[in-house]
Amino acid sequence: MTEKLSRRDFLKVIGTGAAVTTVLTGCGPASRYVTREPYTKMPEYNYNGQSTYYATTCRECAAGCGLVVRTMQGRAIKTEGNPYNPVNLGKTCARGQATLHGLYNPDRVKNPAKHARGDKTLTEIDWDTAIGIVSAALKDPTGVQFLLGLAPDHLFDLVSDLCKSLGAPAPIRYGALGMFEARVTLGEASRAVFGRPDTLFFDLANADLTVSFGANFLETWISPVAYTRGYSKMRKQRARGLLVQLEPRLSQTAAKADAWHAIKPGTEGLVAAALGKLYAEEKFGIAPAAFETVDVQAAAEAAGLELESLEKLAFLLTRAERPLVIPGGAALAHENGLETAKAILALNALLGNPGKPGGIYHTPASPLGEEYRRPASMKEMAELVERMKAGTVKTLLVHGVNPVFELPKSLGFEAALASVPTVISFATFPDETALAADYIFPDHHGLESWGYQRVVNGTGQSMISGAQPVVAPYYNTKSTVDVLLAAAGLPFKDEVEFIQSKITPLVEQTGGFYSAADLPSFWALFQQFGGWWKNDSDLGAPNVAGATEKKLNLTAGEKSDSYDEFHLLVYPSPILAEAGANKPWLQEIPDPMTTVMWNTWLEINPKTAKKLGLHNDDVVRVVSPFWAVEVSVYEYPAIRPDVVAIPFGQGHTAYGRYAENRGVNPADLFGAKTNGAGDLAFAATKVRIEKTGKKRELSRLESKLGVYGEGMEEH
Repeated sequence: MTEKLSRRDFLKVIGTGAAVTTVLTGCGPASRYVTREPYTKMPEYNYNGQSTYYATTCRECAAGCGLVVRTMQGRAIKTEGNPYNPVNLGKTCARGQATLHGLYNPDRVKNPAKHARGDKTLTEIDWDTAIGIVSAALKDPTGVQFLLGLAPDHLFDLVSDLCKSLGAPAPIRYGALGMFEARVTLGEASRAVFGRPDTLFFDLANADLTVSFGANFLETWISPVAYTRGYSKMRKQRARGLLVQLEPRLSQTAAKADAWHAIKPGTEGLVAAALGKLYAEEKFGIAPAAFETVDVQAAAEAAGLELESLEKLAFLLTRAERPLVIPGGAALAHENGLETAKAILALNALLGNPGKPGGIYHTPASPLGEEYRRPASMKEMAELVERMKAGTVKTLLVHGVNPVFELPKSLGFEAALASVPTVISFATFPDETALAADYIFPDHHGLESWGYQRVVNGTGQSMISGAQPVVAPYYNTKSTVDVLLAAAGLPFKDEVEFIQSKITPLVEQTGGFYSAADLPSFWALFQQFGGWWKNDSDLGAPNVAGATEKKLNLTAGEKSDSYDEFHLLVYPSPILAEAGANKPWLQEIPDPMTTVMWNTWLEINPKTAKKLGLHNDDVVRVVSPFWAVEVSVYEYPAIRPDVVAIPFGQGHTAYGRYAENRGVNPADLFGAKTNGAGDLAFAATKVRIEKTGKKRELSRLESKLGVYGEGMEEH
């Protein structure tokens, strides 16, 4: 851009009505202009010994949970859930509680800086210079590429509008959790079975029987706090709801289930189809096309499941009034993953639950009226890497994601950065991608920021979750939105005015949690309650016409190769997930299934360990066709003998003192194979185990004496 866009021209390009400009001429409420003063300067609205509370949104993942932050004398001292927010209704996970450790983290990037790629020594620059660098990059819009995190927030909206007005490529959203949850695959399966690629909502709370194919909703799956609440409600029904978990490793969710079946990875689709055939024959005497050709006996054998167990589960489905079947990410992360997802959704259609209590629904549309926009698949990320290598990406701007850490090494993202002339990171912390960039222009921490986020799952109510600063910025950071507004010369005074331009249509909407006569009054309530949502559920009923008449092309997963000794199951740490390793509170929390802290471990069945001559804390080399890592052994009896598992979340080479050089990153072991939807087939990875002769004791809370009898051997 060589000159500033007028407000009229910009709003015309992005399709916003000119009437909005009239509304925005009014001043906002006084609360907008209150300055959150630091501890050293007493805020005028605080009193000694009294707390001030602010409603905002948790930024530790993309679920959109609401927070209420207690502050005293200008300092944030405690976070709790916002009881009004429909996603979490006052509850939080460990990451939400630990967000203060990000705010006060000593390793935050404190000033805008430039540096040589890979060098940890930063040379500070001023913000005017930083904005000038971004402005210069935007003058070549065809060479600009934004890479953002999973959250569909106000920054994503601004960047989308900006790219549209400039003629730049659309921004890309990506995150490791989206990969581990196979979100793209689920959306494409919904398109194939129900005709719409929407995000699906699984009404766990009202189901009386839930069959889960590895959906670990008590850990990290999609919206864990919301689904944990749903699970609790399911269990508290008059007739206690049942949960059956099918997955090769006992997760926290499986540990809470009434039954766990350790099926072989890659056979989930066959098992779902076999259940469909048994159910249909019992209920209707004949199976529809989607299930008629499945060999039930062969499916049970392929999965390592007793035929009697499969028949018993089908019997439970026939007797349930509100049965529900849900697919986890690992079940869909095979080359047959799209067909597996189709089989599971078709089974729900056969059960008759779509659009009914305890069934599946299309999630509500955003109250801002935006269409469905999913995150990028691994195939699309590979296409980005090819564009980077070809030199068509002149400037890469990264915010809210750490692709050098979160993408498999086999994709070649880090190497492709060498072909990009300018890389700009807006990271709050010096993560791996930030250190591989030319510039770091640090955004505020989430508790220092304004914003909103569309909530795409976890509630049946159409809503956006709002954010506001609860403290003054502690360092010389700047909102990325304000940086872009200044660099592009967009017609907004600041970030708040842009946010208000987006939420203005909500003032006129009816049926909301609150209403107001004008924007200033609405804005005050928006901050007070932490967002806006409709009172009533707005879930959509999927169209099941023909859903069970489409034949499925199901297989038993990938064929064996030279690395077929063990299936590798990588799962997101329920404590750290993809970005929690820089918070010591989270590092200190014992893993719920192993009690290990501060490290990475390899879970292996004790029978397999004995066969290989391995013991607890032995260091082994885990080798895939693409990479190798060294990790300590944890003998875990609740895993299939042909499967080994490693949690994802550690293994950083940067990201601050609490995360750096701790554990390994198992994503490095992945190849670049994708399923039919373009999602990474990470669960198809096969590895071999090599002894190193070394030993490294894991820090864990459990007593090895009591659990394993170590030290009690006869002499």
